[in-house]
Amino acid sequence: MSASNSPSSKHSSQHRYPRELRERAVRMVLETIKETGERHGVVTRVGLQLGIGSETLRHWIKQAEVDQGRRPGVTTEDRQRIVELEKENRELRRANEILKAAASFFARELDPQLPKS
Repeated sequence: MSASNSPSSKHSSQHRYPRELRERAVRMVLETIKETGERHGVVTRVGLQLGIGSETLRHWIKQAEVDQGRRPGVTTEDRQRIVELEKENRELRRANEILKAAASFFARELDPQLPKS
């Protein structure tokens, strides 16, 4: 269960709370819901016990449910892969622009008919 622990995430709560605390908090909420059958107030109670904001914990629960396939959405693993692919795409576009510029430069240098810049 990796509740939103992607290293490339920009959320400040990712750096404020250790991964172990996030995992423990999510586990406590999910176990309490399973035992009592009640969702109302559980996140707030566990958040207060552990010193975690209820909205932060609510987000972790939602992401954990997505990661477990219990809720629709983009999993943490898929989100990380998307970030990696977007970075690779940017790098390839940049390399492509450099190659286009180099090809244009050498074409002008080698062809006496083309104007030099």
